Amino acid sequence: MSSKDTFEIEDKYLAPFFVKQKISIEKGDGVFVWDEEGKMYIDFTSGWGVTCIGHAHPVITDALIEQGRKIIQNPNSGLTYSPARARLLSLLAGILPSHLTRVFFTNSGAEANDAAIKLARKVTGRPEIISTHKSFHGRTISTTSATGQAKHRDRYSPLMPYYRFVPYDDLGALENSMDKNVAAVIIEPIQGEGGVRIPSDGYLKGVENLCKKNGSLLIMDEIQTGFFRTGPVFITSSFGVRADFMTMAKGIAGGFPFGAFVMSEEVAKKLEIGDHGGTYCGNPLGCAVAYGVIKHLIDSNISENVKEMGRFALDLMGRWQQLYGNAIVDIRGRGLLLMVEFHSEEIATQVKNECLAKGLLLTQTQGNGIRIFPALNIKKEELEKGLLIIEDAIEKVINGNS
Repeated sequence: MSSKDTFEIEDKYLAPFFVKQKISIEKGDGVFVWDEEGKMYIDFTSGWGVTCIGHAHPVITDALIEQGRKIIQNPNSGLTYSPARARLLSLLAGILPSHLTRVFFTNSGAEANDAAIKLARKVTGRPEIISTHKSFHGRTISTTSATGQAKHRDRYSPLMPYYRFVPYDDLGALENSMDKNVAAVIIEPIQGEGGVRIPSDGYLKGVENLCKKNGSLLIMDEIQTGFFRTGPVFITSSFGVRADFMTMAKGIAGGFPFGAFVMSEEVAKKLEIGDHGGTYCGNPLGCAVAYGVIKHLIDSNISENVKEMGRFALDLMGRWQQLYGNAIVDIRGRGLLLMVEFHSEEIATQVKNECLAKGLLLTQTQGNGIRIFPALNIKKEELEKGLLIIEDAIEKVINGNS
């Protein structure tokens, strides 16, 4: 089958939810992927942040094969114990914030956020959830309703009620919105899809303090930032914040559909059997893959590579703003969660398309931004090669040679 055949079949039968690039990716290896005609691309998207150790990594394929030969799904699902699940729980206990002691596995980040919101309402007996403008928390009807972007929210009616929105990084606005009806605040420690927006010093700790003062719970959405994406295993801990819930997905299993949420013992004591569940939650196959990926990240000291590569990238990208200030508004990021903000959506689109023609895959976000989040184990020469493609594309676009 050729790319042309693939295009025709998907365009005819697949639900029309994406504007697709005309590329049919057949295989991958590390940060590289190949289309059906054999053209190679560098992947600076990580499958929207999930392929944290690159494509076709043996840690993942070996875990799939080994566990797949044993058992994929337990009989009676979550009603039976699983050694694969126990191993993963034991590993997580060593890296999670020490006060977050109770874990439940999900199939996705949206599902984890949905559950945290539901359970926060159960625990507090309150209906309202506060979220922030430009946030992104998922695509279920509940997490869509919690997402602070009209383009993701306003096309669906009716939305789920009892959501409020305040500006990100504005403690005064949050304090003014707090009352005894607020069950929880859900927030990303760094807004990812919203444009890699990094909070000011003290903001997240201030959010925690306001929640405590109001008797509300704090849900930290670490779906994009978790598992070393910004350097530390969870950036929430770096900010010194103690959340009541923390949600995780993306890098947790290197591309295998998997997620989780964790909660404090204090919250768990207020929950009962039957308050939540799920058919595939904590299935042995997903647990085995997640265990392999997380252990590999820890054993390979991936945190140091992320910090080093992040510094290198920001240093190299820093000169772009000096050279191409007429096109670039800002360059920002932490670790390997990076953003180039352009003056217009047109420029960003042209740069993305020029990079694609040169064999580099990028994610455009918020219209005028390009998000860069490659595999966490990317090598310096691979990162530099991709960044130089972007630099060349910017130069061509602003000089009218695109």
